[in-house]
Amino acid sequence: MTTQALVTSSVAQSTSLDAPAFALELTPFGRLVLTNAQGQRFEGVVPVRAFPIQAPDEGLSIVDTDGHEVAWVAHWGQLPPPAQELLRQELARREFMPMIARIVSVSSFSTPCTWKVKTDRGDCEFVLRGDEDIRRVGTDNTLLIADAHGIQYLVPDQLALDTHSKKILDRFL
Repeated sequence: MTTQALVTSSVAQSTSLDAPAFALELTPFGRLVLTNAQGQRFEGVVPVRAFPIQAPDEGLSIVDTDGHEVAWVAHWGQLPPPAQELLRQELARREFMPMIARIVSVSSFSTPCTWKVKTDRGDCEFVLRGDEDIRRVGTDNTLLIADAHGIQYLVPDQLALDTHSKKILDRFL
């Protein structure tokens, strides 16, 4: 049985003039396939956001299994809804960035230390290796905190946190 025969009906073809000229499909094995305007098929493509935090709806690269870009989408609005849905599902499977809603406690104000936090994905503990693992993103109040295992935690707006959480963060910033 060929891959072509395994393709589901989830095909999204771009039709507007400024839209990227490619079709997306999903195989029953969950692999994303891109067919470009020249008819070349790229199986197992992966969407990668150019600016996942600051501009998540702008700049999306679709790369092949070797990491080479096979398509570029300047803005999500260029894509028809079925293609948007396929790409969003694929990104949701790949991206894991819990958002910190509250900092419950820290084991110490010197690093390394263990943080207990409440996130949008539940309660969590992680080890902060050093102050440099807390980074400001852009010009707003967004922070990115990396734990000892490389997992990134997002604080979308540090000023929106409760007073206790802000006091803890102030000691590290």
